[in-house]
Amino acid sequence: MALAGCSSLGGTGPSRGAVLDSQGASYAESGIAVIAIDEPVLGRLREHAAASSLERTFGESAISATLIGPGDVLDIAIWEAPPAVLFGSSGPGESGAANLDAASTTMIPQQQVSEDGRVSVPFVGRIPVAGLAPEQVEAIIASRLNGRANNPQALVRLVQNESRTVTVLGEVGASGRMVLSARGERLLDALASAGGTSAPISETTIRLSRGDTQASMPLDAVIADPRQNVGLVPGDVITLEHKPFSFVALGAVAQSAEVPFEGAGISLAEALGRVGGLNDRRADVKGVFVFRMEEGAAIDPLLDESAHTTANGLVPVVYSLRMDDAQSLFAMQDFTMRDNDLLYVATAPGVELERFLSVLSSTAFSIVATANAIDTRQ
Repeated sequence: MALAGCSSLGGTGPSRGAVLDSQGASYAESGIAVIAIDEPVLGRLREHAAASSLERTFGESAISATLIGPGDVLDIAIWEAPPAVLFGSSGPGESGAANLDAASTTMIPQQQVSEDGRVSVPFVGRIPVAGLAPEQVEAIIASRLNGRANNPQALVRLVQNESRTVTVLGEVGASGRMVLSARGERLLDALASAGGTSAPISETTIRLSRGDTQASMPLDAVIADPRQNVGLVPGDVITLEHKPFSFVALGAVAQSAEVPFEGAGISLAEALGRVGGLNDRRADVKGVFVFRMEEGAAIDPLLDESAHTTANGLVPVVYSLRMDDAQSLFAMQDFTMRDNDLLYVATAPGVELERFLSVLSSTAFSIVATANAIDTRQ
């Protein structure tokens, strides 16, 4: 019966020694790295997080000039001073000088810039306008009319700009394209123009794609740090994703659970606080671990030859912390939890013995009680 009781003890998970011995063990054909949380490690993780931020990825985009592109719609007007010889005629003023009030004005119907980047202007022909500012097109038209019209002048207005847009998709009020003005819109301007996010801000991730480059950050973090509200350039794609963050707590904690947390992030100390801390009777204060699929670039110098990255560039890592060291209490506040992390607290070595003795004691008392009951009946 004692042996049966021993086999029924079970357990809450691997011991501290078993976790530490997993260094180099196989997981999805990749070595597991066990890394102690200290200041150098925290510094590398902070630097990697900063390097992958929107600000560091895209930098400060200069306000781009308003240029004409295929698909844009132009409004063109031409003025000719009197006496107009090409676009009409009007008599001179009393002094014989040109009378601006009597100048001939010709409005050309709005037209869309063709795929080859050209528009047609009477007496000028088809002219290339793609990649030019409206002022440059005005100068081209006036120069080509010189000698044929009397002191010609042109005004070109960009009525509909289809080539200077950014696209906003995902969990927003209204997906669509936003035209960039000369003011220089930023990331949150585009979000506001799309009606804001339709999901809770604390559960939303914003991703900016520019060509082959993209980066994501929690929307909370972008709002909190103005540096991450980067300037936009034509062709940018902004995607809002509803992505609740959570971690799982197991082992010798007060409450094992999946715990949601806000996009701005929480520290390891806060994570332990949200599950009620360590279980005083069972926890091994030397065995606090965070299991994570980490980006290899974040910890590359800390990896040994047994650690290998998976096909998508991730390394299975176990971050370890000894809470019997006072410095670890500061490290806990600097270590940031991430989505899908697994927080595990090992069971103290003497707990299983205590549980065994408890089971053995209860079993012994049951045997004695049964024997006494039999004696009484006899």
